Amino acid sequence: MEYNTQQSKLINGEFGRHIQKMIAYAINIKSKELRNEQAKIIVKTMAAMSSGPKDSDDFWHKLWDLLFVISDFKLDIDSPYEKPSKPIVEKKPQHIGYQKHNIKFRPYGNLMEKAIQSLSEAEECIEKTELTKDIARHLKRQYLLWNRDSVNDELIREHLSTMSNDKLYLAPDFVFPSSKKILSEVNTKPQAMVSNNGKKKKKKKKEGANTQQDKQAQQQKQKQQKQIKQDTKSQTEKKEQTKNE
Repeated sequence: MEYNTQQSKLINGEFGRHIQKMIAYAINIKSKELRNEQAKIIVKTMAAMSSGPKDSDDFWHKLWDLLFVISDFKLDIDSPYEKPSKPIVEKKPQHIGYQKHNIKFRPYGNLMEKAIQSLSEAEECIEKTELTKDIARHLKRQYLLWNRDSVNDELIREHLSTMSNDKLYLAPDFVFPSSKKILSEVNTKPQAMVSNNGKKKKKKKKEGANTQQDKQAQQQKQKQQKQIKQDTKSQTEKKEQTKNE
């Protein structure tokens, strides 16, 4: 019995060791014509083991490339596609470094710091003052979402001053919304939506009742029309009988 630990390293786990042994056998075939035939058989076997559509050119191109990779580029055959080179296959992809922004305060994020810096460069006006107040409220909200606890309002003032390079400030009489109020707004369920859904359900029931009434009225109308036709027919028949007499 052969154990996997005693055998050569499995290069591609998708097709297993049997395909790898078939390729190793093909490498040692002396006749190139026979090697080409053996390579075609191996590729067809790999295709039978693969799932998905097999009518695309990319599918077969991939299998022929894998044939060379599993053979460690030792298989000398005539491929219908360009033979891949070993250095390109073994070349490691370029490392993509993680973008690290110098965020001063993580609870607020990089975009908020940029917005504060942009606002700090604007000219003094009423709009700038109101925007500063809105940003201060948003900073407290974001800080509470980050910590889920109370926060000192003076700390928010300090953070705003630091991120704006001491260019944005709040009036001494500015009052922040309470932490309790902010947390209650975050945790409150949309009760209005629940009540609206209830109303919609009632409306559906009414619509259902109206539909039933409409059906009954339509049936009654059809009965009346049928009765009128019968009466008209009977009157016509009586007139004809009278004329014949």
